[in-house]
Amino acid sequence: MMNWTDRHCRYFLRLISRQAVLYTEMITADAVRLGDRGRLLAFDGAEHPVVLQLGGADPVGLAEAAKIGADLGFDEINLNVGCPSDRVQAGRFGACLMAEPALVARCIDAMQRAVDVPVSVKHRLGIDEQEDWPALCDFVDHVAATGCRRFIVHARKAWLKGLSPKENRDVPPLRYELVYALKERWPRLEVTINGGITSLDQAVEHLRHVDGAMLGRAVYENPYLLADVDRRLFGDGVAVPSRHEVAEALLPYIESERGRGTPLQAMTRHMLGLFSGQRGARAYRRCLSENAWREGAGPEILQAALACVPRETPRQAA
Repeated sequence: MMNWTDRHCRYFLRLISRQAVLYTEMITADAVRLGDRGRLLAFDGAEHPVVLQLGGADPVGLAEAAKIGADLGFDEINLNVGCPSDRVQAGRFGACLMAEPALVARCIDAMQRAVDVPVSVKHRLGIDEQEDWPALCDFVDHVAATGCRRFIVHARKAWLKGLSPKENRDVPPLRYELVYALKERWPRLEVTINGGITSLDQAVEHLRHVDGAMLGRAVYENPYLLADVDRRLFGDGVAVPSRHEVAEALLPYIESERGRGTPLQAMTRHMLGLFSGQRGARAYRRCLSENAWREGAGPEILQAALACVPRETPRQAA
């Protein structure tokens, strides 16, 4: 989720769920090695468990980037072999690497040798004219031979020729049954399913067949989907916070970040969907959208936006 799941987004989401595993946006290995690490890799300790997602195709560079991430405290390092964008293909990483499973295996092996934390891979069923099941099996055979045990599978093929990145999220048919079959064939692997999951009920159904379920854009558009994750999926008995309580818990963070020069809009842009489907949600979004970008805008803008929405209690929210 490039340009979406930055550190401000993750801090906000952690206020909703204490247990859900959070992922960074995909960052290229070269950017980690040579770029501004303070900007790219900074995260708050409250974000744990948090996974650093890398893009790249050079085993040596990926190993170096993985070690940097592990040394900074990320709980897991993930290699993205699923992103279909033209820019990613031009750099020879992302979904185009599904055509080179031996290279991906070398990358994963090098990364695992460099760090003590788990290394995982996120990928598609296949690409372009590949037959889904044979391509998937060949890919997993190569990567699992390195000792890698964590596979996050987007249950769609990626068409690198003819479909845009947005179309690649919707047009290729979802084939959940192949991800289930993957788990049956390799029961010792930890398989997480991704793609088209829009509710916790759907996630719970998938968990009858696989080990994990990943929600991406559905959570970004409606963050409060995470509110019941801890209770339903992790058995956590802590009371579910209301939407107002989540936003108000973010106010000290906003105050602190504003003191460091972070624009308000950089934080509140991730909160636009917090009241999705609730009375007053449109006025809340409008207040943030029209005012958060203004010079000097601070926590008072979020407080004004919250005043547009009737307050709910934690019990009602749950």
